[in-house]
Amino acid sequence: MDQAQAHAVLEEMRAYFDSGAARDVRVRISMLGTLLSRIEQMEKELLGALHEDLGKGAAEGYMTEIGLVKKEIVLMQKRLPHLTKPKRVSTPLALFPARSCIYPEPFGVCLVLSPWNYPVQLSLLPLVGAVAAGNCVLLKPSSYSPNVSKALKKLLACFPSGLVQVVEGGRAENQALLSTPFDFIFFTGGGFVGKQVLHAAAENLTPCVLELGGKSPVIVLDDADVELTAKRLLFGKILNAGQTCVAPDYVLVQKGVHDALLEAMARQAKLLCPDPFGDKDYPRIVNKRHFQRLSTLLKGDIPIGGRTDADTLRIEPTVIDHVDADHPAMQEEIFGPILPFLTVDGLDQAVEFVRARPQPLALYLFTADNEAKLRVREELPFGGGCVNDVILHLSNERLPFGGVGASGMGSYHGEKSFETFTHYKSILDKGLKPDLSVRYMPFTKAKERLIRRFL
Repeated sequence: MDQAQAHAVLEEMRAYFDSGAARDVRVRISMLGTLLSRIEQMEKELLGALHEDLGKGAAEGYMTEIGLVKKEIVLMQKRLPHLTKPKRVSTPLALFPARSCIYPEPFGVCLVLSPWNYPVQLSLLPLVGAVAAGNCVLLKPSSYSPNVSKALKKLLACFPSGLVQVVEGGRAENQALLSTPFDFIFFTGGGFVGKQVLHAAAENLTPCVLELGGKSPVIVLDDADVELTAKRLLFGKILNAGQTCVAPDYVLVQKGVHDALLEAMARQAKLLCPDPFGDKDYPRIVNKRHFQRLSTLLKGDIPIGGRTDADTLRIEPTVIDHVDADHPAMQEEIFGPILPFLTVDGLDQAVEFVRARPQPLALYLFTADNEAKLRVREELPFGGGCVNDVILHLSNERLPFGGVGASGMGSYHGEKSFETFTHYKSILDKGLKPDLSVRYMPFTKAKERLIRRFL
């Protein structure tokens, strides 16, 4: 696709949007129902594509991708009649007589750029929110997950082409689409490309949401449940082989619990992933380039894991101990099944370490201390997170999901998705009489006294 083709697609979709066909709430609910049915019909095909592209097993594919999308659709269908209603707000006495209302309306034609790591979920969740809000959507999946992209194109053929289209391809298609003046852009991916998206959006003054990533820290204090902490940390690193934007990226573990946690991690690794190279459900690294990048991080003291298989692109869950801030694994988001351990004296040192770095997308705290929970929540900026668990906060569709600062801007999931893809138009409907002269020139001292009294 070149720029001229991108403009042609945009004009087709804008004509559909201008026809009003996407605005009727009953039509939106019906379209979401059609999508839900198609997902159920194509479930095996979608799971097969996930396995081909990423090595995901059926259980993980359903739990982290298809199941979340289905749940989102059901919630949106239920809440749409309420979310689309105009909201009456009070009008100050100085504006009497008048009626003030807020009207939710769609932006128009939205561009959704999705990544490869959760290619079904991260394509369809924003699409559901955009369609529910009455927009048209052009979806551009990642070229790194080609089988899922093909399956998504087939899946979304259930929509009229003016309402939803899927464009496959790579960098050339991305550039052509970003040079086209869409009405809204939703991007999920890394910070480097996110800056390019924001720059392109600025050229056309296009509003956008950036769902990025970053190094999500884990703080483990002395009073943590060691065995459960180890189990849940490994869950976060085994899931999609650590290729998750909110995966635990490094652990700040208090000295008093360091050895016990490391021993528990070794035990849990044998239980949860005893044969990473022979287990057909253990996901692989997406491609050779990422595999080689991750392999270069395997330096230093490695008490757990460390083995790799270049033929299957698998890396077993790995812990690197006694890491410092200069270690290669601490220079960028890992995005793989590697977990560095850094030892801290206590919460003060952990807070200082996290605060000195860019705002992470997620933060995880393991403790029973309510004062520690309060301190971390109030003193550290991060997108969202969990106490005594990892990753699961994004599976609650009633919790907005998004980053802050370097980890992104804007949020979505559940009702927040509807809000994200909606412009709220404010209307003051003013009565004709009485038409008080106090607001008109020429101003007098008496008028000024009245203005000061009512404003």
